Amino acid sequence: MKIQTIVGNNLKYLRYQSNLSQEKFYEQFGLNYRYLASVERGKINVSIEFLDNLAKVLNVDIRDFFNSDQTRWKFKNRIDSKEKNED
Repeated sequence: MKIQTIVGNNLKYLRYQSNLSQEKFYEQFGLNYRYLASVERGKINVSIEFLDNLAKVLNVDIRDFFNSDQTRWKFKNRIDSKEKNED
């Protein structure tokens, strides 16, 4: 598995753990949600500085982005989907 995919899956997991949709994450922290979605899908290579900033925003350790435990990537609560259905 590519490192971009691992980082993206962990970003999505950590964002969900913080109960933030892509749109809310964008609003609160000034990230373009389309860019964020590309990062979460492992389509974009991000810098260590970017990950460090995200870690601070999400209040996690930067090492959490490199966890390759795939069991944590199965989400019971899909907040992005729920939010779109409420609109």
